Amino acid sequence: MTKFGDMMKQAQVLQEKLARLQEEVGKKTVEATAGGGMVTVVANGKQEILSIKIDPEVVNANEIDMLQDLILAAVNEARRKAQELVADQMKSMTGGIQIPGLFP
Repeated sequence: MTKFGDMMKQAQVLQEKLARLQEEVGKKTVEATAGGGMVTVVANGKQEILSIKIDPEVVNANEIDMLQDLILAAVNEARRKAQELVADQMKSMTGGIQIPGLFP
């Protein structure tokens, strides 16, 4: 087999591994909190928000701005953790070699 053929075969194997990795990571979840646990957000490895839990104590019509800020902070932290999860999985699969454009 030619070197080009070998490279194409390796690329196909890598593509199959990446597809399995995306599927596996998509099933994993991360959790983030804000305000000392007043707002909790759960996201998956696809960076989809799965749930938001709000402590009833923080629900106050006079402090709606604070609640919005807590939700925003928890959502952003959950997305950051989901990105970190994907990056860690990629590092383990590629032996630490970063391949631009494969994952966000």
